[in-house]
Amino acid sequence: MQVSVRRCLTPWRHPPTGRSRDRSVSLLSPRSAAGQVFLLQVVVVVLLVVAAVAAIVLQAAHDALQQGRRESVVAARSFARAPDVVEAFRSPDPTAVLQPRTEAARKWAGVDFIVAVSTEGIRYTYPYPQEIGKRFVGTIEPALEGRTVVEQAGGPPLPAGKGTAVQAVVPVTDSRGTVVGLVSAGITVKNVSERWMPQLPITIGSGAAALALATVGTTLVARRLRRQTHGLAPAELARMYEHHDAVLHAVREGVLITDADGRLMLANDEAQQLLGLPPEAQGRHVRELGLPEQITHLLTSPEVVTDEVRLAGDRLLSVNKRPTFPHAARDGSVVTLRDTTELTAVSGRAEVARERLKLLYESGVGIGTTLDVRRTAQELAEVAVPRFADVVTVDLLDAVLRGWEPTAEGGRHLRRAAISGEQQMMPVYPLGELIPFLPGTPQMRTLQQGRGVLEADLRQARGWQEQDPDRAREALERGVHSLVSVPLRARGVPLGVANFYRTGDSPAFEPEDLSFAEELAARAAVAVDNARRFTREHTMAVTLQRSLLPRGQPDQDALEVAWRYLPAEAGVGGDWFDVIPLPGARVALVMGDVVGHGLHAAATMGRLRTAVHNFATLDLPVEEVLGHLDDLVVRMDKEEPPGHATDGHEGAGVTGATCLYAIYDPVAGTCTMARAGHPDPMVVGPDGTVAFADVQASTPLGLGGHPFETAEVHLPEGSQLVLYTDGLVEDRTRDLDVGLDALRGVLAGAGRRTPEEACQAVIDALRPAHPCDDIALLVARTRLFPPAHVAEWDVPSDHAVVPSVRAQCREKLSQWGLEDLAFTTELIISELVTNAIRYASPPVTARLLYGRCLICEVSDGSSTSPRLRRATTTDEGGRGLFLVAQFAQRWGTRYTTRGKVIWAEQTLHVGASPATGCTPVDVLLEQFGDPVL
Repeated sequence: MQVSVRRCLTPWRHPPTGRSRDRSVSLLSPRSAAGQVFLLQVVVVVLLVVAAVAAIVLQAAHDALQQGRRESVVAARSFARAPDVVEAFRSPDPTAVLQPRTEAARKWAGVDFIVAVSTEGIRYTYPYPQEIGKRFVGTIEPALEGRTVVEQAGGPPLPAGKGTAVQAVVPVTDSRGTVVGLVSAGITVKNVSERWMPQLPITIGSGAAALALATVGTTLVARRLRRQTHGLAPAELARMYEHHDAVLHAVREGVLITDADGRLMLANDEAQQLLGLPPEAQGRHVRELGLPEQITHLLTSPEVVTDEVRLAGDRLLSVNKRPTFPHAARDGSVVTLRDTTELTAVSGRAEVARERLKLLYESGVGIGTTLDVRRTAQELAEVAVPRFADVVTVDLLDAVLRGWEPTAEGGRHLRRAAISGEQQMMPVYPLGELIPFLPGTPQMRTLQQGRGVLEADLRQARGWQEQDPDRAREALERGVHSLVSVPLRARGVPLGVANFYRTGDSPAFEPEDLSFAEELAARAAVAVDNARRFTREHTMAVTLQRSLLPRGQPDQDALEVAWRYLPAEAGVGGDWFDVIPLPGARVALVMGDVVGHGLHAAATMGRLRTAVHNFATLDLPVEEVLGHLDDLVVRMDKEEPPGHATDGHEGAGVTGATCLYAIYDPVAGTCTMARAGHPDPMVVGPDGTVAFADVQASTPLGLGGHPFETAEVHLPEGSQLVLYTDGLVEDRTRDLDVGLDALRGVLAGAGRRTPEEACQAVIDALRPAHPCDDIALLVARTRLFPPAHVAEWDVPSDHAVVPSVRAQCREKLSQWGLEDLAFTTELIISELVTNAIRYASPPVTARLLYGRCLICEVSDGSSTSPRLRRATTTDEGGRGLFLVAQFAQRWGTRYTTRGKVIWAEQTLHVGASPATGCTPVDVLLEQFGDPVL
């Protein structure tokens, strides 16, 4: 059958009668389709050419006539409006005046005549004098009314000859508009015709050439048509089409013909039924027909196919494919399809296998899209419903959900992690509930045995019913009838159990279904374990980083501080911040960002934060702190062993960091800042205005050898200093400038907000949905030290003034209500002032600051630092700083551009000294070491 169909579809190369035909005769033969088309096209072309020539001739004559009319009007009007024409008409002898002028105007204008006529219609002038005085031939009434008349009329002979002329009659009016005469100018029709007659040969020649070209084209088209129809008559072509159509739609095989571009040229009824083609399928590309991928590939590929079986919908088709023109330059193919009904059973099994393979593929794509354990379990439950099971539940060990490492002995307590399907059909345990499975249940058996358990009929599953008899009875009543439980195992360790239920009319599970469920669970277990390991590592990294960040706010008087820290979604980074109280009621603010992510970056951040604390304890200037941090980062980078960055360690090769270090002095109301590659902080004024602090940007930490620029900014009381890392204002979907503008917009008008409210507003507005970098934010509102709580005295370089300083100190403490601290404070300030006068250089200044604690400061012009030592019994001095250390909570030295400051802090308490239970006098006596005294 296949061979006969192919022969019917093969184009005819000779007439069906078997006689060869003479091509020259068949071309003009009215019997053939080519001859009929040739004759018809020749007739059409001749008619078109004749019509075109006639139209051109008529158009040329019409254009020449219109041109003559225009020239006549122009000549007549020009003469009528010439100077002195009106006076000539009113002169006693108009002919004598106008005759020479009309003849000169006629020759100049190129018309055949110009005639001056009286208002009664009598000629004043004419080319032939004998015609003067006779009546004018033409219509003059409209001209007498002031209008122009253009007409064709006959008249006396003219120099150009006799005949009809195209003439124009125009009035001659005076200044008041009165018609005093008429002027007529014209051209004979003979002269008008001479203007277009030269175009007639060209027009006729063009028509003849067009006719010749059209005839040649028609001949070529007829020859092409003759080759296509093989010289057959229309009746023979119609009969051949009827035969082909009858054969194509009568056979019990599907027949498809496609061209070289993959378009469907023909499809019989059987092919449309087998493939489910739409009625308008012919002429469309096969990829637009929604056919199965196998059939689409078959129809578009050039390969030859013989008796291959292809799946199309619910049918298995035996396919054959051959080229339509194997010996010609044209390309295309004919495909025959036969429905193999004897392979119906095989087709069913193949469909099931295909669905299972497709489901396994989709599980590989759809499970594990996130690194979240619960979401991964839910994806496993969703991918199996409804194509494999009606209800799916996933139960995981508690340790897995927490990210802990599961043990081989695991636990009998599983927690419900995911549910999918028709839950109303089965009263399942809710999400998050801890389920203590009994040893005989399928879930516990599959965990212990390490392989799946099939319960084809749950009415016979005693272990499943004993777990919860009430739930089991209700589930059976609602149509739950079959269960497959498979373990979720990774690296030989159990993670949990996946349970697949079928309800209602769904067929019971079979052993083949158990194998498929185990394969599906094995793939999902890897994704669950990956999510668990990520959860563990992420939790460890976040815990480490949070342990390295501040946990509470230190006691200080200068700033009201609030902060936020948000780790990146994919892992922690190296962002950190700090608030460090400094001597003199000052506070240091730190904001930094280590390059990289992961544990390595977090550990590097911890080292840098510790270093900043140490440098702050030394009370170094801001530029020196950043300089020491720069050296530290350079050394840390050099500590990395060669090739360590290529060993696959996360975050290896940290080569830099950014940092901003600021010191705020609440007494002066100034903030000194420097930044190493860090974003410029923003300042929100008390009135709500927002501006950058304008701190000169220096190079990031780790480059080495570059200075750091400092800036001193005056901050009014109530100002807010906003420090942040780049993760707040920049991410993959937002440029830095856009983020900074957004931050400025959120902070605008925030002068009345508390730092806590400002922090929350910024995070709510700018936090990305999926942050790819850490976010650190710190908002500090400034306070000024009350002037009434500051006392300062200039001390001359004379030991005699020490008692007066003590007296002034005692008086100020009395005003502050700190009489209990008077003795220790006088002792401290007396020792510090005495040392400054004796060992340092002027100027010497003493200052008391009353805040959370009492601060005593003595400054001098020397850079020599005092040292604490224990004096021997024979020494006369050396006990002053020891006493200061005993009575003060803290003391130390800080250097300034003009010298140094010795400071000591005392807690505001009533009672004994914080350092010892003895009275101040006892402590003083003990330092001399003489029991007699």
